Amino acid sequence: MIVRGPLWRSLIGLGLLAGAPLSIPAFAQPVAPSPEAPTGRTAKSTSVATKDMVAAANPLAAQAGREILAAGGSAADAAVAVQLVLNLVEPQSSGIGGGAFMVFWDGTAMTTLDGREKAPAAAKPERFLGPDGKPMKFYDAVVGGRSVGVPGTIRLIEIAHKKWGKLPWKQVIEPAIRLAENGFTISPRLNGLLSQEKYLQNDPLARAYFYDAEGKPKAVGTVLKNPAFAQTLRAIADKGADAFYTGDIAQDIVATVTGHAINPGDMTLDDLKSYVVEERPAVCGPYRVYKICGMGPPSSGQIAVQQILGVLETQDMAAMKPGPDAVHWISEAGRLAFADRGLYVADPAFVSVPVKGLTDPGYLKSRAALVDPNKSMGKAKPGEPPFQKTFLWGASDGIEYGTSHMSIVDRNGNAVSMTTTIEDGFGARLMTKSGFLLNNELTDFSFTTVEDGKPVANRVEANKRPRSSMAPTIVLDNGNKLYAVVGSPGGSLIINYVAKTLVGILDWKLDPQVAADLPNIGSRNGPTELEAGTESEAWKAALEAKGHDVKLIDQNSGIHAIVVTPAGLIGGADSRREGVAIGN
Repeated sequence: MIVRGPLWRSLIGLGLLAGAPLSIPAFAQPVAPSPEAPTGRTAKSTSVATKDMVAAANPLAAQAGREILAAGGSAADAAVAVQLVLNLVEPQSSGIGGGAFMVFWDGTAMTTLDGREKAPAAAKPERFLGPDGKPMKFYDAVVGGRSVGVPGTIRLIEIAHKKWGKLPWKQVIEPAIRLAENGFTISPRLNGLLSQEKYLQNDPLARAYFYDAEGKPKAVGTVLKNPAFAQTLRAIADKGADAFYTGDIAQDIVATVTGHAINPGDMTLDDLKSYVVEERPAVCGPYRVYKICGMGPPSSGQIAVQQILGVLETQDMAAMKPGPDAVHWISEAGRLAFADRGLYVADPAFVSVPVKGLTDPGYLKSRAALVDPNKSMGKAKPGEPPFQKTFLWGASDGIEYGTSHMSIVDRNGNAVSMTTTIEDGFGARLMTKSGFLLNNELTDFSFTTVEDGKPVANRVEANKRPRSSMAPTIVLDNGNKLYAVVGSPGGSLIINYVAKTLVGILDWKLDPQVAADLPNIGSRNGPTELEAGTESEAWKAALEAKGHDVKLIDQNSGIHAIVVTPAGLIGGADSRREGVAIGN
């Protein structure tokens, strides 16, 4: 259910915040919506439930997850339903043509599944260099088959269902099949993003699906049906993920990738058939009385989040409260984290990533000592963490853009934090005959192959997984019990979005809706970035007085967070997007 009326009165009356008083600062209230639908805010109320909850990026996807939970399904069952519906209603952000990371808590153990896309076996480091040896322009690389990685999402959700599912496979797929066949109405956000899109119409199948006869995006409220996707899902329901990685669907993917007239790729049927989801050790670390857990490499997200928190732990953030001083510390911590991220993190099958050293408490204290409370350091340099085995690669920032996220808690206390992507908005702008868009995930690799005479850690290589910033996060309390499930889309900004929200929930004791709606702030080892159009703009002068180069930018996060309390679940879905948190 969703709380209506005065938020604080509703929650205190329900007794859900015993021991953790709600705080709703004035600046956390929603600002006036932007005229652009994709980046506007819609005021949302906190959601509460007593049994289970799902927070996802679209109401129809969240409702599909809630339906599965109400039927007795597990968090993993609900994640399958949510992901497949997101493919339909939020096609610009995720789908079965992409990849994902899942963090799962079963009450005793934390498991992470790496469903990140892989480079084809024919890929070479020079993939994104032009004839002149210089990096290609971003969209020259993105649009077409060259940027498409071998998708991992379907194999990931199948493995999650086999490990933790309770309901039959066909049952958890049924909501998406039903929606694909019966149709759904185009939302203002999808319509707005289509209106801004420059390349999608060049693909005939995408143009026929998303646009009208005049070439205009189909209007808000138009019923969109996808019988081809329904047929694809029925095949997967009958034969499992193998129906995707072999046979007609696989042939369709390969033909779409290799058949692009201008920018073809080199994916093969063997690339698809040989794809494997990796179960990797969770990256867990302390923050005050909590344990923060998430995905390790090839994602840099959780390492960077824990590095930021490790620096902040040296300060009394609860006493500091939101404002210029907090932004100073969060931004400086972000500079240090992004400096390490750029040098050390890549696919662990190709690079020896010093995860233990990067998250070592002693190392993080030494990094925190570099922060001057009165002056910004400007640009941070990578550190020298303990336990590193090599220092033979060059740094590169790479590029990453849009994604989606879901947070789920079932009635047995199992939890999913899953971030899922096709990389840029609408991916490679290629639609298969099977009814879904393909990712452009390979542009998450560095376009540059060598820096300062050393190979770049995140360069393209055959069968390699590109570095990510995705940071699906699960928080345990000091009794090793589930406390919070958090994550966000947003490319490399994900790291700052998640860190900000965790500080809001854990230090400032904000309910998850208010924490998600806080102004976004931070640094990616460049300017200090404040979210334009929010009250954080008022902090600009104070930060500049400390030497910050401040930029006001659009930061369209999509945080989904659930907090567990003795009386039930409290959920929030970022007011910047159309997602919701609902439960039973």
